[in-house]
Amino acid sequence: MIIVLKPGVSDEEVQHIVKKIESLGLKTHISKGVERTIIGAIGDEAILREKPLDAISGVEKVLPVVEPYKLASRSFHPDKTIIKVGDIEIGGNTISVAAGPCTVETEKQTIETAIAVKKAGANLLRGGAFKPRTSPYAFQGLGKKGLEILKKAKEETGLPIVTEVMDTRDVDAVMDFADVVQIGARNVQNFNLLKEVGKGKKPIILKRGLSTSIQEFLMSAEYIMSEGNLNVILCERGIRTFETATRNTLDISVIPVVGKMSHLPIMIDPSHAAGYKQFVPSLSFAAIAAGCDALLIEVHINPEEAMVDGAQSLNPKQFAEFMKTAQRIAGAVDKKIGTL
Repeated sequence: MIIVLKPGVSDEEVQHIVKKIESLGLKTHISKGVERTIIGAIGDEAILREKPLDAISGVEKVLPVVEPYKLASRSFHPDKTIIKVGDIEIGGNTISVAAGPCTVETEKQTIETAIAVKKAGANLLRGGAFKPRTSPYAFQGLGKKGLEILKKAKEETGLPIVTEVMDTRDVDAVMDFADVVQIGARNVQNFNLLKEVGKGKKPIILKRGLSTSIQEFLMSAEYIMSEGNLNVILCERGIRTFETATRNTLDISVIPVVGKMSHLPIMIDPSHAAGYKQFVPSLSFAAIAAGCDALLIEVHINPEEAMVDGAQSLNPKQFAEFMKTAQRIAGAVDKKIGTL
């Protein structure tokens, strides 16, 4: 349920309404807009039908949220959410760029890549310490050692760390090192993992699954948000279709569609969608023009020797050229990109 409050409602009245709702066993979330304050009531809505709140001072009206995803819906939070990572805002007028290697391989490789992407204008460092692989025999990442290397790269460059967690047993360790925690496409409906990261406060990048509908995508975000962590960034990384010319098919339509359905920021991962580096710039530029809030770009100092996903990784020179063009595209839609 959404409780719309009257204009000019006092803080005391708001707290009284919150206490009343929570006394009924429901969770609350306050959303303050320019003209209206809205309180979302999460739980068994039948309780509010039996005990209406319309008569309470300060309440203008009570409305049902018809979408199954409550906290993630535009009905619940009409204004777009801006998620802060230190001084970085994701969801505002600057398109954030998380760039770096798919996999942390060595300290030298990671730090050199971090220095290069920062110089080119990236404002977040991405790198995998735990890697989900299709084959059990493929390189699975360096684990805790990889996290330590990412920490050193952050100390060297100041770039916040984006890295993936795959297992509930590793959540605490990853949370200790990461500034932004990624949930990969294969774990989009790993509900125990979603609930576990929802108990923390670190921003979460939630990747869309290979065959995940948009509603299923938002319901997965709801699992995280229902545990108290509202800092969710939705990431489109391509879906599985009949097409084989690219690794996956980037669903650009997700940007306007999700933008209408949800208030959460939208990130695009063109590297995993394309599978080939020559397509990464074009897909990125299309995403910028369509209104994305952030990009996730794979960059490696020597893609030819990359242990994972070298074919879709830009080298530092290519990334620097890419950022220059991306800056012009962003300017055309009244936005900035990265630190440029």
